[in-house]
Amino acid sequence: MRIGFKTTLAGALVGVAIFATPASAQKINFALNWVAGGDHAPYFYALRQGWYREAGIDVEFEQGRGSAASAQRVGAGSSQLGLSDMAVVLTARGKGAELVAVMNVYANSPQGMYWLRSSGVRTIRDLAGKRIGNPPGDAARVMWPALARANGIDPNSVTWVNIDANAKLAALRARTIDATTSFFNLHHIFSRELGDDMGFLPWSDAGLNPYGNSIIANGAYLRANRDKVAAFVRVTQRAFRTCVDNSQPCVQALVDAQGGLRLDNEMVNWQLVTVLMSDETARTRALGWHDDARMANDFKLVQEFVGLEKPYEVRDAYTNEFLDAKIKMIAVGMPRF
Repeated sequence: MRIGFKTTLAGALVGVAIFATPASAQKINFALNWVAGGDHAPYFYALRQGWYREAGIDVEFEQGRGSAASAQRVGAGSSQLGLSDMAVVLTARGKGAELVAVMNVYANSPQGMYWLRSSGVRTIRDLAGKRIGNPPGDAARVMWPALARANGIDPNSVTWVNIDANAKLAALRARTIDATTSFFNLHHIFSRELGDDMGFLPWSDAGLNPYGNSIIANGAYLRANRDKVAAFVRVTQRAFRTCVDNSQPCVQALVDAQGGLRLDNEMVNWQLVTVLMSDETARTRALGWHDDARMANDFKLVQEFVGLEKPYEVRDAYTNEFLDAKIKMIAVGMPRF
């Protein structure tokens, strides 16, 4: 499904003029990691502002079905760029997919475990023998062995149940699953729906904090179109920082483009995303920077707990060369909801 803007009838004629793309602009397909939500707002803000068009690129966003699916699309060249969890990217590259991360989005792992306290689960070790519901293409499944072993759990002691992402809460309440995983930017929804019965553990507090989502490029496309990838990264980095500073117009652009989204809900989603974006490297080097030491550590985690079919140098899996060092992240606090 390709994503385009929906203009109101009153603004339709104006919208045609604003969003017209120069004939010289190069088309880029960008594979989202999931259905568009608050965490994707900066891309839609940049699109609405015409920043991609001004940079000579015509970007189309495609709805995703998990990080594994978006990494597969970019690796196969079906999409030139995409968004995927870094552990999934490292694993896919070990299977021969030529993927290169060009900008980090989640400097902190967004993964968290959710369960019902009334089920008797109190700690992550209590998940042994339980059923965890998750989409089959979700990044959490890739890194579960690392999380389990870091906490003394046999990775094979849980049963994975295939469910749609939108069915997680209903499955928990119906007790057809015992636990699920979700990104932190949806924490407010779980908190609202489960209340005091919600059990939660962020993976970063359980001894595992690998990089989360990064923008990735197809390797062959990157070699042939470095200027276009550079243009996309420059615009997107600028958009993310702009949306940190002034979030309402940014999230409004997303809501206007996507039917069925509520501004208040996606505003909280985006505010939680800013917590995931902020670490010392993003605040001192550049927003979107991949730290060499952390990448090396993440690579070792994937090697040890997931396995790589083909060896490669981790430094070939990412680059910071397109980032503007003048654009830095800021420290942010936990939002109230």
